[in-house]
Amino acid sequence: MTVEHQLDLICHPSTRTETVRAIEVFVHRSAGAELQMTFRLEGDIPRIRIPPPGAPRFATQLWRRTCFEAFIAVEGQHTYHEFNFAPSGEWAIYAFSSYRKGGPVANELMRPQIAVRSTGRTLELETVVRLDLLSAIHPRAPLRTGLSAVIEASDGLSYWALSHPADKPDFHNADGFSLLLEPPVPE
Repeated sequence: MTVEHQLDLICHPSTRTETVRAIEVFVHRSAGAELQMTFRLEGDIPRIRIPPPGAPRFATQLWRRTCFEAFIAVEGQHTYHEFNFAPSGEWAIYAFSSYRKGGPVANELMRPQIAVRSTGRTLELETVVRLDLLSAIHPRAPLRTGLSAVIEASDGLSYWALSHPADKPDFHNADGFSLLLEPPVPE
């Protein structure tokens, strides 16, 4: 059985923007160890700086421009993974042993699937992450998840997340991993 959620990201109050009206995220966790996320941005798309499409590849520092992110931790553990998904098809995965202590995982086998659709009013990025490639525990465990986005637009950078527990945008703050994804019930 699939676990599904529909959530709204909120803009950090210190980075207001008129270019982006809303960001919605649809999350589907399947019994087959896949986590599918669809980020749907509504706004003045021509004013948003969107990296041009290219070949899917590992790249670092994607958060410096428009990208979508997911932070995944097994409930009760300090370790977590960060995923960056760029509209260009570039991606990054980082493994952390605790708050910001870790580094990139440039393993091509872990490459998420990324598909992008855009109109004058919406930008949609759909991605699929294989939880079984993170560890044997991830597919069966409750997961604390943070969803976020960095949007580069003509009116500056804005930072979006499910919640903002600090005065400054900080997606690594575990208090922002506010979505609990229970493991799917087998059918």
